[in-house]
Amino acid sequence: MSVSFPIDLRSDTVTRPTPAMRKAMAEAEVGDDVFGDDPTVNRLQERVARLTGKEAALFVPSGSMGNQTCIRAHTEPGDEIIGHEHSHFYFYEAGAPCALSGCSLRLLRGEGGLFDEDDVRAALRPPTSHFPQSRLVIIENTHNKGGGTIWPIERIRAIRAVADEFGLRMHLDGARLWNASVATGIPIAEWAKPFNTVSMCFSKGLGAPVGSIVAGSAAVVQRVHRFRKMFGGGMRQAGILAAAALHALDHHVERLAEDHRNAKRLAETIADVPGLSVDPRKVQTNIVFFDVDPDLATAQALCDALKASGVLMLPVGPRTVRAVTHLDVSAEQITAAGTAIARIVRTRLVVA
Repeated sequence: MSVSFPIDLRSDTVTRPTPAMRKAMAEAEVGDDVFGDDPTVNRLQERVARLTGKEAALFVPSGSMGNQTCIRAHTEPGDEIIGHEHSHFYFYEAGAPCALSGCSLRLLRGEGGLFDEDDVRAALRPPTSHFPQSRLVIIENTHNKGGGTIWPIERIRAIRAVADEFGLRMHLDGARLWNASVATGIPIAEWAKPFNTVSMCFSKGLGAPVGSIVAGSAAVVQRVHRFRKMFGGGMRQAGILAAAALHALDHHVERLAEDHRNAKRLAETIADVPGLSVDPRKVQTNIVFFDVDPDLATAQALCDALKASGVLMLPVGPRTVRAVTHLDVSAEQITAAGTAIARIVRTRLVVA
């Protein structure tokens, strides 16, 4: 069977709309969403509110805007946010919590992007005038820089108990929550239940070209709506994009299990290549991180050599490479990518 190149494993954001998704977009009924008149957007918001078990939902242009509008809705300038030091809201969102919401950050450590209720309790500021006020806990599930780690739901519930004890709010960065749900069988609503707000992306594993969504109580989502406007995220005939998201919910959720299988297979292949190291047992969803031996190459040099062979991966550190499986990568392409990696390393086509 022939395999098409390039094989793009840099991210699940590189997915392109399928022909069926494009058809749904072209046929979408639209209106002016800023006026609340887009029927397709409204249908998507109502569906996700039901799916998450929340009162309301709001379509937003990106996952970063979803996170940042929720942060602004939950906090006031001078408040403090508790989260992991490798969380997307901190690491990849251009300093937005400080710039847009005026919040300080209390960053925690933990393997795979995880922390626990004792970590949160220890991070709380004394309630005096000398300190920022601990206000919001953010959890990312699955955790991107943790390698697609799935949070144990019991740990989330334990953190919720601490949040309730001290009057904290909780936000779930669920950009890849669909992956966590498919991998565990735990419904989206159960994952979302401990949180005041949840944001989820359609433009990663679900394959839509643009868009995320925020869900929470009606009052909080109204505040998120205001801050979406303030941050420049209001859209007009957005039903074209919402139609892609609705199509993804109908056709692309359960198939995420295929991405998970492909990621595991890729990790198993890489683990057998001398000079590369990965533990396939830690690959829980669709993200694979592996390390390159210093005697072999840098991560950048390996990725450059792979690119010349039609395989795209992302160097995320001097010796670390990330590969993400998704809708546009088949099982046959995963086999071809593994073959390319083994050949390049075996023939020493990379230079340290």
